[in-house]
Formats: sequence, structure tokens, C-alpha cells
Amino acid sequence: MKKFGVLTFVVFSLAGRMFSQTFQTAEKEIKAVLDLQKAAWNRGDLEGFMKTYWKSEALTFQSGNSRTHGWNEVFARYKKNYAPDKMGKLDFTDLSVQVLSRDAAYVLGRFKLDLNGSLKEGVFTLIFKRLNDGWRIIHDHTSSN
Repeated sequence: MKKFGVLTFVVFSLAGRMFSQTFQTAEKEIKAVLDLQKAAWNRGDLEGFMKTYWKSEALTFQSGNSRTHGWNEVFARYKKNYAPDKMGKLDFTDLSVQVLSRDAAYVLGRFKLDLNGSLKEGVFTLIFKRLNDGWRIIHDHTSSN
């Protein structure tokens, strides 16, 4: 009976360590996606920026009083509001990644967008899902000034 208790302890300890490493890896991977997104934006590459979003009609984007459904519609919204040569410089701060499972996480953060001296800033919540091609944003809720 004592051996069973020790074995159970060892198994649960190893499982806990594995899940902790999985969550740490997921957090790093998600932050890397955000780095790719920021880099694409800062070079005026909307298509590269949109690669971080789930290419699906189920993608949602909320901002202010509106909700946009679908990758194509979100991309069209960005193209309407930001010309490649007038996208400014984007930065993210105060990032908090919360890994919920092996395949789901959310990120809270702040953004600052410098549009040639005019500063736009706000907060966001991103829902990430691990898909076959990596972590992708499946929902974006952004609020700005």
C-alpha cells in the first residue's frame, strides 16, 4: 500500500511538471505570435499582420460599438482604416498571458499606436487557440481612446 502511495505521488508530480512546462512553452509561443504581429504592422504589412488571426468565418473582432465576423471582413476593416504607408508604429505593453489548456489561452494587454505624432492607445483581450498551423487569435476585443 505504501508503494502505491509513493508511485501515485511520483506520477502526479511528473504530470504537474509536464503541464507546467507545456503552459510555459505555450506562453512563449503566444508572445512570439504577438511579436510577429507587431513586426508586420510596423513594416506596413497588413497581410503579415493578419496571418496571426484564425483564417475562418468564425473569427470575431470587437471594438467600440461594433463586432466584425470573419477573417475577410476583419482584413477589410483594417485595410479601410489603415493604409500601408500610414500604419504608424505599434507597441504592446502590460501583456498577461493566461494559458487555459493545451489549446486555449487569452491575453490581456495594452497597445500604443503612434500615427506620426498622434497617439492612439488602449487595451485588448485576445483569445488564442492552438490550431494545426500554431497559435492563432480567434477573438479580438480592442478598446481605444
